[in-house]
Amino acid sequence: MTTIQLIKRRSVRPIIALIAMLSVAPALAQSSHHNHDSSYYKTYPRHLVARVFFSQKYTRQIFKARGQSPLRFAPNNPFAIGVGASYGIATLNLGLGLPGFANRDKKGKTRSLDLQSHIYGRKWVVDLYGQFYKGFYLTPQGKAAPPGEYYKRRDLRVRMVGASAYYVFNSRKFSYRAAFLQNEWQRKSAGSFLVGGEFYVGSIRGDSSIAPAVLNSEFNELGIRKVNFFEIGPGAGYAYTFVYKENWFFTASGTVNAGLAFNKEVLAAGKEKQTSVSPNFTLRGVIGYNCDKWAATVSWVENNLHSDGSHKREYRVRTGNFRVTLAKRFKAGRMLRKRLKVIDQVPI
Repeated sequence: MTTIQLIKRRSVRPIIALIAMLSVAPALAQSSHHNHDSSYYKTYPRHLVARVFFSQKYTRQIFKARGQSPLRFAPNNPFAIGVGASYGIATLNLGLGLPGFANRDKKGKTRSLDLQSHIYGRKWVVDLYGQFYKGFYLTPQGKAAPPGEYYKRRDLRVRMVGASAYYVFNSRKFSYRAAFLQNEWQRKSAGSFLVGGEFYVGSIRGDSSIAPAVLNSEFNELGIRKVNFFEIGPGAGYAYTFVYKENWFFTASGTVNAGLAFNKEVLAAGKEKQTSVSPNFTLRGVIGYNCDKWAATVSWVENNLHSDGSHKREYRVRTGNFRVTLAKRFKAGRMLRKRLKVIDQVPI
């Protein structure tokens, strides 16, 4: 499932092309003769799924120094409204930000390009991230700012690219697609263990210290204005869908990754490097209604990246997507199936 939400116009063709190519890779790895237990979930070959959705994407930053309360920076992202469609392995969603929902006078302006692709194959679930944010505000209100106001940092930026891939052991009875893509129907409760790996590379930076001067924190005292990180490692988890009276369902999924992390902090007096094992985790949840023709869901996906700096300083990046979706399935007509024949030939 690839969702592209553009809040600022810019040249994104090379990045979109890269994600599109990576999105095809898991599909090619699927078995062309996948046998599932139809008493547990139902598939809809040659059906088109059309959807409308409301979503809220975000990339938040949390900084913590020894003996001090965390600094929590959030972007001022608007809600988005969008449309999408799925046919076989292929899914495309297009969302448009609604700037009227963002109070820029109070929270400042965020410029962002948020690319999240969550690919749900039968035997693999793959996540791709491309996060490019500039402009954050500090929460809660009144922290480093007058009462009732937010401390704003227009210069604070985060850049992150990453990917994860997890194998679904019980794909015969458990379907990720039923919950997240609405092109299958989980009719009986089932779950599956997950095993895979992840990698991330990125940076956090500001034109000056990333901490407000009025807080006199360690980040400010040392003049830490930039952090680079790279993480890679294996992970494991579990996913389960509870079904009530065939139509109502709740899906929960979690993975934990024990990544080897390389962190470099740029200080006023030089640089400090740290190598550690940093646990990261991804959580997913969906609640909804499913039947032969319609599906309605409320879903949430969040990835938590943790990087350790020197002297027990911590940096966290939380990337997520909250979405409300209404989808309808219908049999594709002969002409449409002819145009989409190439997708039918891709093993899923």
